Amino acid sequence: MRIVSYNIYLRVVRRLNKNPAMRKVILGVAVSLDGFIEGPNGEYDWCLTDQDYGLSDFFKRVDAIFVGRKTYEMSLGMEGSGAGFPQFKEYIFSTTLGKVKDGATLIKDNIKNEVENIKKEKGKDIWLFGGASLTTSLMNLRLVDELSLAFHPILLGSGKPLFQHIQDRINLTLVDTKTYSSGLVSLTYSIENT
Repeated sequence: MRIVSYNIYLRVVRRLNKNPAMRKVILGVAVSLDGFIEGPNGEYDWCLTDQDYGLSDFFKRVDAIFVGRKTYEMSLGMEGSGAGFPQFKEYIFSTTLGKVKDGATLIKDNIKNEVENIKKEKGKDIWLFGGASLTTSLMNLRLVDELSLAFHPILLGSGKPLFQHIQDRINLTLVDTKTYSSGLVSLTYSIENT
């Protein structure tokens, strides 16, 4: 019995090593209860920062970040302020930028192939940080695997919506919820990408 079980175990391990699980692309973002990721003037001062809100655990899951041009340019202005994130491998998506900072990778075209190849590389999961246009593109290409949405207890009334121009219905499965004393609610959904 032990030999048979051990042989089955070896076959499973070999199969897993030949086809390792692909990295996930996780949209992780703060959103108002009325669905905005920025206020009407591009502000995000409404985001709660009085506690960790699960960010430390989230950062342990990821080692790369996807950002669009606008988010990238905004982050350049914040470098050195002490308000940044841990160091991640950065992928910048832009059709207009000619170059990006040292250490970052610029993706200008063939988005689907590029992202699929990145997902096959060894590493942790990938954080889709922003912005809304990149989120829409990757959602429509069925390249996002998980949503990690931090709903803040505020109605902004207007601003930049999280989701725009989604082409087809996307089924979600709730996998985790967390509530905080501040009123923030964190919801995590897996995405059915078939």
